[in-house]
Amino acid sequence: MTAQPHPPTGPTGTTGPTGPTGPASCPATPHASEAPGPAPAPGPAPELFTWEFAANPYPAYAWLREHAPVRWTRLPSGVEAWLVTRYGDAKQALADPRLSKNPAHHDEPAHAKGKTGIPGERKAELMTHLLNIDPPDHTRLRRLVSKAFTPRRVAEFAPRVQELTDDLIDRFARTGSADLIHEFAFPLPIYAICDLLGVPREDQDDFRDWAGMMIRHGGGPRGGVARSVKKMRGYLLELIHRKREALPADPVPGEDLISGLIRASDHGEHLTENEAAAMAFILLFAGFETTVNLIGNGTYALLTHPGQRHRLQESLARGERGLLETGVEELLRFDGPVELATWRFATRPLTLGGQDIAPGDPVLVVLAAADRDPARFADPDVLDLARRDNQHLGYGHGIHYCLGAPLARLEGQTALATLLTRLPDLQLAADSAELRWRGGLIMRGLRALPVTFTPDP
Repeated sequence: MTAQPHPPTGPTGTTGPTGPTGPASCPATPHASEAPGPAPAPGPAPELFTWEFAANPYPAYAWLREHAPVRWTRLPSGVEAWLVTRYGDAKQALADPRLSKNPAHHDEPAHAKGKTGIPGERKAELMTHLLNIDPPDHTRLRRLVSKAFTPRRVAEFAPRVQELTDDLIDRFARTGSADLIHEFAFPLPIYAICDLLGVPREDQDDFRDWAGMMIRHGGGPRGGVARSVKKMRGYLLELIHRKREALPADPVPGEDLISGLIRASDHGEHLTENEAAAMAFILLFAGFETTVNLIGNGTYALLTHPGQRHRLQESLARGERGLLETGVEELLRFDGPVELATWRFATRPLTLGGQDIAPGDPVLVVLAAADRDPARFADPDVLDLARRDNQHLGYGHGIHYCLGAPLARLEGQTALATLLTRLPDLQLAADSAELRWRGGLIMRGLRALPVTFTPDP
């Protein structure tokens, strides 16, 4: 497939100085909401995927919503896809069965082969997971893991999340300064999801190293992502073998997720070894980077909106949780961890936002744009932690709605509440213009978040 059958609605996005999966590190510009201005005036289409765009994509997304809400665009990797930016169109696309998650439906040209999906997953034979399959296989695999993310199971896991949170803060609380990404937001979900999966504590630092390479999105050594994914797959296959040999005859309370997958496979659910490894891989990958960015982006938003931050601190001091719960939902909407939903491919002709989509076309739903759509949200560029009408798309919509959303919400609420309570005078230690945003097409997150605070005695 090439762009010729689908004339773009405006000039295609330029690539700028970017890597294969998205923007490189980029100088930040002031956060969109710090000085909300009028809607962008008609004019030339904005450049996409530049350094400046990565730091603050919201003005460009506002232009697209207004003038080209479903737009054929060349991505930095050379792959061309439809970008969907309005809330109504996004919600339709996320639930439309004519848009498949299976990359086999991509009518890809030679130059695009292997450039969709998670870097390294094809070579590591980890494609058979929830983000890449459709019913009935999706239904079967989702059923196998859904019990690990029920409200009851997540509630049982809450003390461990609090323990991890306190331990990480203890490590830097006496220093008076920290990088909240590397010292807090990154390790917290890694250790939490490793515990949930059943990765032994002595092996979790290896997972932290592999995961760190994976979220660099081209910022590390050449081939580093693929090597890390391959090492992770090898380890998961070995761990599955070890757990199968030691698996007791009957389930035990709080049994880890990998053991549960093995038990289901051994009792007629027809889960192949590759499926089990791929499932563990995607739960780790999707279960940590989204939460890293939720904590990082959320903390940054609170630090740059002191009125909202103080309001939340006062609510927490009164022992209330209502504003914390609505606040995390608002942070997910306002500057969420997932900028674009993962790839979809048309299996039949359809129309989105007045544009005809042909079979084989890739479609990328821009969650960050949809969640700032003024047709759906009042004052969308304003951060309001008490916002009630907040049906954001931060965790998707439809059958592929994020399975781990309850756990991510728990981690986000615990992390933010504990930070603001234990370090009440937390402040940014750098100007917003000095911050760097990680490259990558799907995720949105800071490379570092330096802060200062009064040290614990």
